[in-house]
Amino acid sequence: MTVVPVTSADLDAAEVAWFAPICSDDYRYLGVPDGTLRSSFAHTSEIVRTADRLGFRNILCPSSYQVGQDTWSFVSAMAPQTDNINMLAAIRCGEVHPAMLARAIATVDHVMKGRLTLNVISSNQPGEDATSELRYKRSTEVVEILRQAWTREQIDYEGEIYRLKGLSTEPVRPYQQNGGPLLYFGGYSPPAVELCGAHCDVYLMWPEPEELLAERMRTVHARAEAHGRTLDYGLRVHVIVRDTEAEARDYADELVSRLDDGTGEEIRNRALDAKSFGVSLQSANRDRADEDGFVEPNLWTGIGRARSGCGAALVGSVDQVMDKLERYRKMGIRAFILSGYPHLDECVNFGQKVLPHLQTCSLPHVYGRVPEQTPATPLGVGERH
Repeated sequence: MTVVPVTSADLDAAEVAWFAPICSDDYRYLGVPDGTLRSSFAHTSEIVRTADRLGFRNILCPSSYQVGQDTWSFVSAMAPQTDNINMLAAIRCGEVHPAMLARAIATVDHVMKGRLTLNVISSNQPGEDATSELRYKRSTEVVEILRQAWTREQIDYEGEIYRLKGLSTEPVRPYQQNGGPLLYFGGYSPPAVELCGAHCDVYLMWPEPEELLAERMRTVHARAEAHGRTLDYGLRVHVIVRDTEAEARDYADELVSRLDDGTGEEIRNRALDAKSFGVSLQSANRDRADEDGFVEPNLWTGIGRARSGCGAALVGSVDQVMDKLERYRKMGIRAFILSGYPHLDECVNFGQKVLPHLQTCSLPHVYGRVPEQTPATPLGVGERH
């Protein structure tokens, strides 16, 4: 039996989130720009409000320099326009001085009354070509400084990149007083896994065959355990759900029907993470897929032909998609960041067809943040508390 780590005490609920395409990633036909779907505040804010109304528990707001809108400006503007949904704001480590970043995060956290979560990004800065070692070292120092800013009276930090001495934290205390917003993190290299295991709360993965996901979870679990911590796990994946599998597959084929390989490659290469190890793993999915693009039942890799990063979609009927999500949940995955093209239409589609049948929650501040709690024992696929 495959054994994978499970952390949260209640496995009957999961955080089901949607995606805000503030980085010019919205299409009716992949690779074909559509003016009505451009990354405007009017369009993307409607997606967030719709996800909030439908009951999604979080929404990822990504970061990019080349295209789209500024993440923090967007999140700040959406705070008073939403009622219940959390917002998962991407922070690109090194872009802002850590102490100033801590203050900005604390400010937005107060505006949102604790509905802020953070996606830690270690990609290159615009125009930069840094080594993986430097990028993850920088991210580690940023996260360590943020933790000091949110939990101590002053910041005293002596790192290789940042050196801060006697800096008062009075202006930077967040609304969430139990260590600040949850930190979501995704990365596959050893330095990335070490950073997540030591400091972050939710390890995010991109779609791969289930056995590979389980293997990655075991690796991260071991590193977290070495630090006396246990994490939650999340999956970032696209979704195409219809009443029947045939309808879902037809839509998937239609979605890429106007895409040529040159355009797809151009779209992939413009991302700052285009050369990362994680992106290469998404490419490997496509190489392993069958002639219809499926790398395993109901996991279609065609999306990755026209985007960097997450490059596969759950494709199937309502029952098939629900069954797949349930398989992931039993593995120990507790957070799902979903999306579909066009994002507003598919948000409504999933929100009406699938979401009402799922028991959802917002992830709590779990193991690793409160030392007196006892980490859960890893479970096998199919087992429950």
